[in-house]
Amino acid sequence: MPAGHAMTSRDTVLSIDCGGTHTDAVCVRAGRVEAQAKVATRHDNLPLSISGVLDEISAQLGEGALSRVQRITLGTTLLVNAAVQGRLDPVGLILSAGPGLDPRRFALGEHVCIVPGGLDHRGVEVSPLDTAGLEKDVARMTELGISAFACVGKFSPRNPLHEERMGEVVKKVAPSAFLTLGHRLGGELNFPRRMATAYYNSATFRLHRDFLNAVSEVLAQRGCGADIYLLKADGGAIPLSVARPCPVQSMLSGPAASVMGALALDDHLGGRTTLLLDMGGTTTDLAFFVAGSPVLDRDGMKVEGRRTLIRSLATRSIGIGGDSLLHVEEGAAGRVLETGPVREGRALAFGGEKATLLDALNVLNAREDLDQCAGNVAASQEGLARLAESLGTDSCTAATMAVDNAMAKIRAAVAGMTADINARPVYTLRELKEYSDVRPERVCLVGGPSACVQNRLARALGLEVETLPMADVANAVGAALTRPSALIQVFAHTGKRNLIVPELDVTEALPAHAGLPYVEERALALLKDSLARNGIMNYPMQVTHSELFAVLSDNGASARDMRVTAQVVPGLATHLVRA
Repeated sequence: MPAGHAMTSRDTVLSIDCGGTHTDAVCVRAGRVEAQAKVATRHDNLPLSISGVLDEISAQLGEGALSRVQRITLGTTLLVNAAVQGRLDPVGLILSAGPGLDPRRFALGEHVCIVPGGLDHRGVEVSPLDTAGLEKDVARMTELGISAFACVGKFSPRNPLHEERMGEVVKKVAPSAFLTLGHRLGGELNFPRRMATAYYNSATFRLHRDFLNAVSEVLAQRGCGADIYLLKADGGAIPLSVARPCPVQSMLSGPAASVMGALALDDHLGGRTTLLLDMGGTTTDLAFFVAGSPVLDRDGMKVEGRRTLIRSLATRSIGIGGDSLLHVEEGAAGRVLETGPVREGRALAFGGEKATLLDALNVLNAREDLDQCAGNVAASQEGLARLAESLGTDSCTAATMAVDNAMAKIRAAVAGMTADINARPVYTLRELKEYSDVRPERVCLVGGPSACVQNRLARALGLEVETLPMADVANAVGAALTRPSALIQVFAHTGKRNLIVPELDVTEALPAHAGLPYVEERALALLKDSLARNGIMNYPMQVTHSELFAVLSDNGASARDMRVTAQVVPGLATHLVRA
């Protein structure tokens, strides 16, 4: 729901961005970065990582700094990193579809149960739900260690009854399990996308919960009572209470933070079409800017090749980062050195145990002086020499093999994303305006390894590559400056002659001849009034979902059911002031 207040010149905002390799924090006051910190992410002890960056921030700002913070915004790549590396939790997927295509055609994962019964497109039951075998199936899944479930019915947005009954059975057998009901994630009638959305919501819950608990625990211990927000995939920031039960909304919060960081840090976005590359330790995230605004994925966030119902910025993540593991594989032309997607620790140059992409870059940069080296170059050279021996070659050849492999994967990702964007109407976040033929003309680069790879990327992509200022904490800068989001859903029914907004606890009469345009206008007006009551007067708004379908009212007469979603347009709450 709406934020507590708009950012003012007096506000102090803290952001924490938890990545697979590092956890960053930035403290901003009146648009100026007053402190920044970076520590290694401890996956076995996330509170320690959060404490570490807060200790550094406090050391720079002095005692009591956290008590002066009005808002905290979080971002994380932990969820998308787990997806890229194939490390999401298994999910028990419970489906009910009724007549038509076998839902197994769209199912995800290895643990799928089909429950007989179904509804039609109006939400009317055409065959009763038969849960006779569901208890046994759920019990079998729990014995296999499944602790997250998702129940999805084909037409559940029109009538959630069957999903709720399936959910009751799951909670009876596995009361401590996390459960997602598909109808709570979106009102669109798209069974495969709702199935994917519910699946990934449950698959990411444990990681999401552990991250939020770690942050909340540490902040509470330090007496920080500021409002906490989490970035969504579209770049908006929502309160923690809203974010907790719906981790899939924030699955791409890390890439979204890097997009917001580029908005704040890049002075040249208004000119040529720009490709953003954010190379961290585990992944490289890609995004596009057209006419100074990020491109929006209007078809829904894609995870592991599957579309979801989640509105998001157009981003793509690949398993190539500074700490991506180098490993020998058997290729068609003999043994080759592959890079990623797995990360098993830090680079040898920074005390790790296995050679990574950063080590290969060190070997080449020490010889060619193309980009900078980082850490203990001798350790990188020794590690590549050992790998080279297993390949029957020298360390420079092995390093070239690994780096070329990484550059080829980045080139392929750029080409694939460019083709995907141009395959459908292109819209930007700032304006829902169609563009055509998006091609990258320049690259802005952020992330820890930027200085080690900038010129090599320029050579590989054939484009000008510019490393942005504060590149190593760009995500945290973006999270700090992002405006709080607000979203309402409006439900209108001509038969019942009412209009309901659950988030605002509003019920009002619907005019007799009201159509979808009226409901859309009313949604924007109600959101504007709600924001004004919270002191927010100048944030732009937009309708993000609008749907009308015919139903039968209680007396059998025809009626129209209308559903509209309106929200604050994601963007920067304030611009960065630089010295």
